[in-house]
This record gives sequence, structure tokens and C-alpha cells, in this order.
Amino acid sequence: MFMKKSLVQSLSLVLLMSMATAGFAADKKKTTEKKTENENVVEVTPQQGTTPEELAAIQVLSEICPSLIGKKDADFAQGYERLVKDYLPNETDAVSALEKRSKDKAFKKYLKEARSDAKAAGDEQNTLVCQDVKAYQSQN
Repeated sequence: MFMKKSLVQSLSLVLLMSMATAGFAADKKKTTEKKTENENVVEVTPQQGTTPEELAAIQVLSEICPSLIGKKDADFAQGYERLVKDYLPNETDAVSALEKRSKDKAFKKYLKEARSDAKAAGDEQNTLVCQDVKAYQSQN
């Protein structure tokens, strides 16, 4: 449960950076707000309203994580597959569907922005997100 929240928080940070320039995306994103003792935690829940910015951020994780945590990390591959399936629940092979989408001309602008955001976040923050993906458990 903690790892899901941590992953969601980390993804939210990356996504928040990528959506700062795309104000319209906030209307489409479904969020749930939970209050804790000292902070508000916004949890992004994968649903039908998944934005291109979210999908681009997830795709970028598949590009950067292997070099940060190891190219042949089976736990990362499984966690990534669960994460993508949660964000693309109607796809039989969600990872392949996302890879195919990443080659689409209209989607490339979202990937460019997500790559820029990941670069700005730095290796330390990205490694933490990759570790969270590695431990990700499906919400379905």
C-alpha cells in the first residue's frame, strides 16, 4: 500500500511538471484527494480519463529505468507491465499498445515534454520512481 502511494506520488510529481504547460489536461485527469495529519496527498487513479501526459511519463520510465536500475531487472519489467495495464485496462497487451502509441506523430510532443521533465528531475529522483515501479502492485 505504501509503495503504491509512493509510486503514485512520484508519478504525480513527474506528471505535474509535464502538465504545468498543458492546463487543459487537469480537467481530464481524475484525482482523489486525501488529507493526512500534515499534508494533502493527491492520488492519481488510473481510469478511462488517462491523459497523454500520463502515458508519456510512463513510457519514459521504460526508457530511463533500465539504465538506472539494471537492464535485465525482471521485477521492474513485471511492475511496469502492471502499471501500464492499470492505465490502459482495455488493451490486451498494454505495453505493446503504449510502445505503438509512442511512435505516433501526435504523441511525440508529449514524449518530448516527459523526457525533458525526467531529465530535469535527475537520476536520484528517477531512480526512486523506478524502484517504485519495480514494487508496483496492480490496483485492479
